[in-house]
Amino acid sequence: MTQQMTGPEAGDLEASSPACCPAEGAVQRQDGPEVAELSPAVHAFLKAMASPARQRVMLLFAHGAELNVGQVAEATGLAQPRASEQLAELRRGGILTSRKDGKTVLYRADKQATTAALAELQAYLQHCC
Repeated sequence: MTQQMTGPEAGDLEASSPACCPAEGAVQRQDGPEVAELSPAVHAFLKAMASPARQRVMLLFAHGAELNVGQVAEATGLAQPRASEQLAELRRGGILTSRKDGKTVLYRADKQATTAALAELQAYLQHCC
């Protein structure tokens, strides 16, 4: 549960920003431009990885595995609709990609998108923390 600060404490927090960090929370990306916050892609990535169930699903995609929803449901013990929901959230988070093979949708890890999200998150954390 997050506690929101009001009154003098909230203003004091802004005034006491460390000298190493820009006053408005801007972050210098490795490729140059400053950003005030993480991109929507990184927010989606973090949301997708926040679930222990989705973390378990991701382990199935090691070594370039390509699986359909039925295979994921069977391997994880999730009901097929629940497995489908988890796969959809991982896809929205840029962690999985999908392709159709006839009527079957096959999922696989999107290493490039995951690497990009992690690089942005790492740059953000190096500058803010």
